[in-house]
Amino acid sequence: MRKNNIKAEPVSRFYRSNHCAFFTGIIASILTAGIGLIASLLIKGFTDSISGVEGAMTWEELMAACGLFLVFTFAVFILRYTSEPAFIKKALMQYKEFSFGRLTSKGIASFKDENTSSYLSALTNDCTSIENDYLSQIFAIVTKTVTFVGALVLMLISSPLLTGVVILLMLFPVLVSALTGRKIQSAQKVVSDRNADLTSSLTDCLGGFQVIKSFKAEEEVQKMFSEQNRKLEDSKYTLRKLSIFVGSLGMVSGLIAQLGVFVVGAYLASTGRDLTAGTVIMFINLMNFLIQPVSELPALIARKKAADVLIDKLSSMLSEGNVKEGGAEVTSLSQGIRLENVSFSYDGEREVLHDITTEFVPGKSYAIVGGSGSGKSTLLSLLMASDDSYKGQIKIDGNEMRDISSESLYDLLTVIHQNVFVFNSSVRDNVTMFRDFDDARVSDALCRAHLNELIKERGEDYLCGENGKGLSGGEKQRISIARSLLKDSSVLLADEVTSALDAKTSHEVINEILDLTDMTRIVVTHDLEEDVLRRYDEIIVMKDGRIEEKGDFRTLMDNNGYFKALFTVA
Repeated sequence: MRKNNIKAEPVSRFYRSNHCAFFTGIIASILTAGIGLIASLLIKGFTDSISGVEGAMTWEELMAACGLFLVFTFAVFILRYTSEPAFIKKALMQYKEFSFGRLTSKGIASFKDENTSSYLSALTNDCTSIENDYLSQIFAIVTKTVTFVGALVLMLISSPLLTGVVILLMLFPVLVSALTGRKIQSAQKVVSDRNADLTSSLTDCLGGFQVIKSFKAEEEVQKMFSEQNRKLEDSKYTLRKLSIFVGSLGMVSGLIAQLGVFVVGAYLASTGRDLTAGTVIMFINLMNFLIQPVSELPALIARKKAADVLIDKLSSMLSEGNVKEGGAEVTSLSQGIRLENVSFSYDGEREVLHDITTEFVPGKSYAIVGGSGSGKSTLLSLLMASDDSYKGQIKIDGNEMRDISSESLYDLLTVIHQNVFVFNSSVRDNVTMFRDFDDARVSDALCRAHLNELIKERGEDYLCGENGKGLSGGEKQRISIARSLLKDSSVLLADEVTSALDAKTSHEVINEILDLTDMTRIVVTHDLEEDVLRRYDEIIVMKDGRIEEKGDFRTLMDNNGYFKALFTVA
């Protein structure tokens, strides 16, 4: 039941504000089925007329009927031409836009642990399968179903006896299609999974290109990619063979049935069983409209079910880890952030943080320092609300973080990471994150983030390049600072933001962050320069997942403890 509910909303996006095109397409599909049936009646009429059957239509009547038939066929063609593509276009647009919207609404805590290649595959390769095997097949299934029923009705009216023979001869094609059609569904699922694996492999290779080159691992990576590519093409090869096998088996069994009808029909007509040559010819022609749906419908339905699986897969991924609805609202930081006896483990067994108790006062600046593996980045990650499985309490203005709504937390906190993501768009778009802000406010943020020189040289419309390749590391970090200023959050969290910068740029960026005196600044840093450390209101020193000591620079140096040892080594 839950599975159906998960899929219901994305599927409904196919039809939202799209009903007119959908129902017009369904009508066109029904009328398309009528074209073949009318053509069979015309063939019967011509054959009976040539054979001199009493009461047959005259040539003038037949020619007039052919003229009307051509007009009808053209009208149906126009109806399909205008409705089906329009429905599929809008359906796919709405489905992908809805799915992407749900993707962006997921919480940080859930999304950081997921495989992004699964979403890439679902919104590219899988959408192609949904288009071809789900949306397009809706109309094909209607046409073939109506054709099958219409052909059977015409046969019953013309000759119940010969219709009975047809039904008996059709049992074998029906059985063949039913048994083989199901296998296509599982084969299509395998192709989708292999597509996701190849996308993941390609993403890893492109993302780690510099590492691959520096370690001369091209041959090994080529082998890895080739293996994933081989598995994908093997699964597609199996699907193609299965489709050909199902189609060929259906065609052969259909031809046998058609030949059987011809033999029996000819015998009945020759023995005077009130069966004309035109009726026999019509039956043979109508057999196509029985055999084709019988041989193709199970495969079409199986492909549609396979597409259903793809929709289910994406829907399930999107349903997990959405932002918390409701909860406490904290609009600004007035009382501060307090951690009480906070412990944390990534795997539920080995703790990486042990009994952390500390406080962050509004408007103050804090540095979190320590050796590699000391837990400083993990502590900052918890403050980012990236995981709520910690023990103890993290209180923001007296509210436990787990009880605060996700939207409220995202408004309250802003984060600057070591690797700033920059879109291939203008400097202004990257600062505003594509939202509208007053020009004066944007100019103020650019000025306070010390981006004036960049703007003066290249302008606000300068394209930053893919992931900011047209910018220096310092310029990307300043863009992230400007974003934070525009967001107007109360708390700024910075995680090793200068680790990839040269000493001069690192010094400038940290001082620019510390100049933001209207925010609470919590900075994880490896930079132990004295003139910078003296500017922090408090330095939190971590060791082995615990707070070893804390205080301002002078106090910590006077203590002659672990911090002084770190500083001296640095």
